[in-house]
Amino acid sequence: MTTTLITGANKGLGFESARRLVEAGHTVYLGCRDAERGRRAAEHLGARSVVLDVTDDASIAAAAAIIDSDGGLDVLINNAGIAGREGQTRDPAEIGAAAVTADMMREVFDTNVFGIVRVSRAFLPLLDRSAAPVVVNVSSGLASLTNVTTPGTPAYAYLGVAYPASKAAVNMVTVQYAKAFPAMRINAVEPGYTATDLNGHQGIQTVEQGAEIIVRMAQLNPDGPTGGYFDAAGTLPW
Repeated sequence: MTTTLITGANKGLGFESARRLVEAGHTVYLGCRDAERGRRAAEHLGARSVVLDVTDDASIAAAAAIIDSDGGLDVLINNAGIAGREGQTRDPAEIGAAAVTADMMREVFDTNVFGIVRVSRAFLPLLDRSAAPVVVNVSSGLASLTNVTTPGTPAYAYLGVAYPASKAAVNMVTVQYAKAFPAMRINAVEPGYTATDLNGHQGIQTVEQGAEIIVRMAQLNPDGPTGGYFDAAGTLPW
């Protein structure tokens, strides 16, 4: 039985990924900040819930202890993320380079980047004991420096700073962890512009479509790719 933890999993892409992986036979833990929301979501899916706030070391350690005592972990999906102010507006006067502040950057990085580092550090000992350990870091197409610097692409037109910078950092974290832990399959994925709370449901595709690449990469075999950056169509340019 494959045991999987998904952070930020009581709604959106995390919830849909959990639903699909439960159907595939995984024992799935929903890592959620709110215990009651997590309990209800897990009950609906036939999954398990664990209180986990990626910005809080104590909650992460407690979640790791619970999952360890239940038998360990095979798959970690670092899904929890925020867009900060950039998820609320497209006005460059509020989110562009002239408007961004260190506090805006810090808030987004604390969840999107430091959260992945905190959670990964806590669960790597559990993953190391798995026969087929997998880590999926949910990134974004806005993390691609190639696309962001190519005129005419949607990424080029996006003027926010904090969110794409955080996801570019996620990509680098992914590559460096993959090099450090060659026995694990560690990859970054781009779900696509999916309608979720992250973007005020402005996305152009469904959570079912967005979760496809997350679920696919969560089920990699030990000979699968690692240190890569993928969307549903294949490899993305860095």
